[in-house]
Amino acid sequence: MAAEKQQTDMNRLIQDFERGRVQLGAIEAQSQQLTVQGQVLGEALKELKATKEKKVFKAVGNILILTDVKKVEKDLKDQKESADLRAKTVKRQEDAMLDKLNKLKAEIESAQKGKSAPEAGSEKSGDAE
Repeated sequence: MAAEKQQTDMNRLIQDFERGRVQLGAIEAQSQQLTVQGQVLGEALKELKATKEKKVFKAVGNILILTDVKKVEKDLKDQKESADLRAKTVKRQEDAMLDKLNKLKAEIESAQKGKSAPEAGSEKSGDAE
């Protein structure tokens, strides 16, 4: 009966680990997307600052609108600030998920070692700390 509980716990840990890996992949993709978005906005801001024009075209849906450079620059700065803030938040989520996955991995390894040699598994975990 104890062996069944150990196997159930091991299966749960492995499932949690796999779910975490999938979540981490999604978080990494979102992080990369936000990083690229921030870079694109930064390049657009750089070009706006370099232009001597007073008005530029801004895409609004499927049309282009002639707009004041200062207004577009302010909008882009706000968008970049927002993207950078979201990127920092996602980075914290990524770090937290990595930490969680490392703990789950250690639990799984400990449980596997405990299955084959209970005393060796507990000595190892004592050495790690």
